[in-house]
Amino acid sequence: MLKRYLIPRLIQYLLVIFVGVTIVFFVPRLTPVDPVQQMINTITRMGTYLDPKAVEKMTETLKELYGLKGNLFEQYLAFWGRLLKGDFGPSLFRFPIPVIKLIGDSLPWTLGLLTISTFLSWFIGNILGGIVGFYYDKRWARVMESIAMVIRPIPYYIFALITLIVFSYLLKWFPLGGGMPVGVVPSFSIKFIFELFRYAFLPLISMMVLGIAVTLQTMRLIVSNIVKEDFVTYARAGGVKKRIIAFKYVIRNAMLPQVTNLALSMGQIFSGALITEIVFSYPGMGTLLYNAIATGDFNLIMGIATISIFGISTFILLIDLLYPLFDPRVRYR
Repeated sequence: MLKRYLIPRLIQYLLVIFVGVTIVFFVPRLTPVDPVQQMINTITRMGTYLDPKAVEKMTETLKELYGLKGNLFEQYLAFWGRLLKGDFGPSLFRFPIPVIKLIGDSLPWTLGLLTISTFLSWFIGNILGGIVGFYYDKRWARVMESIAMVIRPIPYYIFALITLIVFSYLLKWFPLGGGMPVGVVPSFSIKFIFELFRYAFLPLISMMVLGIAVTLQTMRLIVSNIVKEDFVTYARAGGVKKRIIAFKYVIRNAMLPQVTNLALSMGQIFSGALITEIVFSYPGMGTLLYNAIATGDFNLIMGIATISIFGISTFILLIDLLYPLFDPRVRYR
């Protein structure tokens, strides 16, 4: 079990992180944009006069801050050295705050939104998809799948904009954006938790509805194959109640491949979370990434991309390692 299941997955995990981080390092350096020259141009456009010596000194300082000193190989080694220490350098648009500090402030918001929406949409979508697949001869089941079919292709940002316009702008039930009211000090009081939930409700629902639609359709297709299996036919012939067949025979078996789908869909859900945060100005990684791109913050973009690779890869590894607990066939191999 250890050699055939655990070790290969750990090697794959480390390989994915290595390749992903390497791509994060090289891609910005292959673009025609020079962040050092861009920063100097920005300062010059403000009307500040810089003599050649000052420009030369500033260029050296900015190269040090961006990790651009030396040749490409030296930069690559220096990048890994800083990364292993958790040092991404200072943020340029919020200088001199370290990148890791900004990510640390924003990550809990994204992590909370992502965790709740992912598991709730996965659980609800699987239950609804299982019921729809088992009772597909019913009219209400076909109506539910048709609704899911209409919702599924809608991009995250379009659905988020629709919910924002309807529930915040027109009905005024929820705030237009942000993570909590201005001036409110975080605490464990009921009032603060209520406000936190009120601000997070629309981003959460935007992600959950789309996630439920995707999971429902996938589960329905899996169930439509399982209901044709011999053990289901024998259960029906034996007079077992439909409810028991649906939940204990069909949905229970259909959940196994959905555990793998949960891990595989993590990347898509994460990108959806970032886009949703930008629409709602939610103070998570999405808003931070948008500000980093808008201001050309080289260090912050690389920091967010690297942390995202670590987070998604670790989540997939955990799901992969827990899979034998759900599927006894893996344990007995």
